Amino acid sequence: MFYYYDPTMILVLIGAMLSMWASSRVQSTFSKYSKVRSMTGMTGAEAAKRLLNSQGIYDVTVRSVPGQLTDHYDPRNKTLNLSEAVYGSMSVASIGVAAHECGHAIQDNVGYAPLKIRGAFVPIANFGGKISLPLIVIGLLIGFTSFIEVGIWMFVLVVLFQVITLPVEFNASSRAVKLLGETGILQDSELEHTKKVLGAAALTYVAAVAASVLQLLRLLILFGGRRDRD
Repeated sequence: MFYYYDPTMILVLIGAMLSMWASSRVQSTFSKYSKVRSMTGMTGAEAAKRLLNSQGIYDVTVRSVPGQLTDHYDPRNKTLNLSEAVYGSMSVASIGVAAHECGHAIQDNVGYAPLKIRGAFVPIANFGGKISLPLIVIGLLIGFTSFIEVGIWMFVLVVLFQVITLPVEFNASSRAVKLLGETGILQDSELEHTKKVLGAAALTYVAAVAASVLQLLRLLILFGGRRDRD
């Protein structure tokens, strides 16, 4: 495989292009609606605190973190981390992103099953991601098929984690949009803008799953029948 044209590389290229397209889409959509100021004039941080309090959640700390679109909720220390562009911004885009992270905090608070499953899968997926390629390479070098098979199964764990992530992210966005409307933080016309921002963000997760599935398909094409050939 190292000395001739590998037609299965087209699968990797398709996956890479999907990921780049999704990343570009979320960046451009966020940039567009970050210029639209919310009618209430609330910042992302203020909206997040109001949303959390509306659900009886008072033990989650909302704080600013460096970077762009580095927003995330950490269930380990109950912190809702908002990027600088979201924390202090009054745009409908920033409020939407902050509300999405609140959706994760609410999932954690109510014991949302897919979130628990994803959390349990994190160390497994991290381990699988680190060891899958080295096992496949070592298996090729020493001609040990079992190493290749284990490496592929380790990569399957990575794909499963990404698949499990999808309902968690979609549900967080759904909760965000619903609560923003119920609390009056955003009006109906503003919610439409927010839906576009969160929809673009969701595409990045879908693209990541597609890219990983294509990579897994490539591995199966290259090595899936190796034991039979041996």
